[in-house]
Amino acid sequence: MHFSILLLASLAAALPQTTPQAGPAPGTIITKCTSPNTIALTFDDGPWTYHPSIVTALNAAGAKATFFVTGTLYNCIYSQASVLNATFAAGHQIASHTWDHKGLNTLSAAEITTQMTKLETAFSNILGVKPTYMRPPNGNTGGQTVSVLKGLGYRLVTWDIDSGDWNKESPESSERKLTVGPHIILMHETIPSTASTLAPWTIDWAKKNNLKMVTVAECLGDKDGAYTTPVAKTGAKSC
Repeated sequence: MHFSILLLASLAAALPQTTPQAGPAPGTIITKCTSPNTIALTFDDGPWTYHPSIVTALNAAGAKATFFVTGTLYNCIYSQASVLNATFAAGHQIASHTWDHKGLNTLSAAEITTQMTKLETAFSNILGVKPTYMRPPNGNTGGQTVSVLKGLGYRLVTWDIDSGDWNKESPESSERKLTVGPHIILMHETIPSTASTLAPWTIDWAKKNNLKMVTVAECLGDKDGAYTTPVAKTGAKSC
């Protein structure tokens, strides 16, 4: 009996220990930051032409941001592999915005899964990681979106301040929406005025208000949980 207890104890000690996830559980819909004095600048729909200039402005300010990128919305993600690698290496968060930006609320479970797994393969080929955060196109979480993404291990990120740049709002109009607080701000890297005016102004505004510009994962207390083990690499270099 004594031997059996010792054997069980030794076997238990040999088993890999699971570390509790620090961030939100899969399937959680996130609208704002939880860490005090932080703000998360987020940019959708890339990677696109203006991506490098936004990253340059962020790096110059010592700021971090999160880029929700697609596979084929504006161009093929593989054509921007070097840009994404530079952004990733600089400590910015790369997250999923689906393969081609279809409304997930209109898709079947299988179609939603395909939207995510095709991009997972691209991320694995390009960056060697698989993101654990995503943003559904247009922030729409209806239909089977939440249940499927929960099963795939994703946390869903929306926002609590919409810059309105996608709706042709001027940078000045967008700037008036900003208030001090742990916000997640929606912007789009595909809008010229966002890259040239709104993003630099927002970075300067955050610094003046002593807000720490961090990734979405970090603003949720999940700095090390933005990525997980990649899926199998396929060696693909085109869409």
